[in-house]
Order: sequence, then C-alpha cells, then structure tokens
Amino acid sequence: MNKVTLYHYEDPDIKITIETYFKGEWLIIEGYDIGKRVEEAWGDSDYEYAVGVNQEELKKLYPLMNVPVGDKDGLLKAIAEKYKTKTCYSEYIDFLDKNGIKAEGFSWV
Repeated sequence: MNKVTLYHYEDPDIKITIETYFKGEWLIIEGYDIGKRVEEAWGDSDYEYAVGVNQEELKKLYPLMNVPVGDKDGLLKAIAEKYKTKTCYSEYIDFLDKNGIKAEGFSWV
C-alpha cells in the first residue's frame, strides 16, 4: 500500500515530511525532520517520530473517520483530508487520546 503525505515543508534550514501508511495490520503515521534547525533544537541533524495503531484499535478509528471498517485506502484518504497541516502529527495524537484509541509511538534523535 502506498504512503500518503500529510505534510511536507522544505527550506534551506529544515525539511519536514509526515506520512501515513499501513504496515501489515498497523496504521502508521511517521515524521522525519532534518536540517540545521533540527540540529540547533535537538543536537542532531535529524529527528524521527512515529505512532502506530493496531488492528483492534483501528476498529474504533474507522467510524470516527466516517470510513467503512476495513477500507484501508479510504482511511488513509480521510486522514489525509483531516490532517494536512504542520501540526498534523500532534493533532492526530490528540484525536486518538480524546477518543480512547490506544497507540504506540516513539521518537528518535
């Protein structure tokens, strides 16, 4: 299944890419920031972060996004329509929390 870009920004000091896709039965949203501004903030030139929702928890997400359960492409499109700003990652995590959807995440500097 293809990755769908939620947000992309690039200038001489930073490049930010946030994408969503399915990996097996997990829905993943991951971001990758790289550049001078990242190094100034974190002490390293790249910063990676991701959050995943497993198949059982996804059953709660489909109806909230008005997508038939199991329609993975539809879910990716709905997420892309709803979360397409520079704050999409944190907005998505807040949405999961508010709706009692458990997710597993990580960040790597």
